[in-house]
Amino acid sequence: MELDLGFSDSVMNARELLSALRATPLATVVPENATVVYTDGACSGNPGPGGWAWAISPTGTPNGSGAEKPSTNQRMELYAVIDALRSLHHINGVVEVRSDSTYVVKCFTDKWWQGWLTRGWKNSQRQAVANQDLWEQLLAEVVKRGPEKTIFTWVKGHSGEPMNDLVDALAVAAASA
Repeated sequence: MELDLGFSDSVMNARELLSALRATPLATVVPENATVVYTDGACSGNPGPGGWAWAISPTGTPNGSGAEKPSTNQRMELYAVIDALRSLHHINGVVEVRSDSTYVVKCFTDKWWQGWLTRGWKNSQRQAVANQDLWEQLLAEVVKRGPEKTIFTWVKGHSGEPMNDLVDALAVAAASA
């Protein structure tokens, strides 16, 4: 069963995404007044029943979660970020996305997206990029809110970080529901 996150069928094409993302560099410095959102995905088996969640620091509210069965952990990590950014569209300032997913974070910090788009959605091994459907949506959300207003930061998972533990628990609960 596929989640309906309310995306239109028309996602920017690769050339439009590449142009928009190159036009305005991604933010790298987190201002003190940034909105911090933690995101996580979980799967019981991979593939298996999946869940995703996000929550605003420091209180954990607002937050959101959902599920997809069957799914993969990577898809759930992506769904969490997409839904968080869509839900926070009204925030005009910088949003810092904190994730324990190197898959999500490195796409932006290491600019994987640039190579993917330049190579026509092929990775460095010239194979199709996994989860292209979700990456297209995520990149479009970053472009829409403004690359200069979106920062991605990696946090270590299962390390006792209260907000990361909260979104992990919400994602696991969503996957189990």
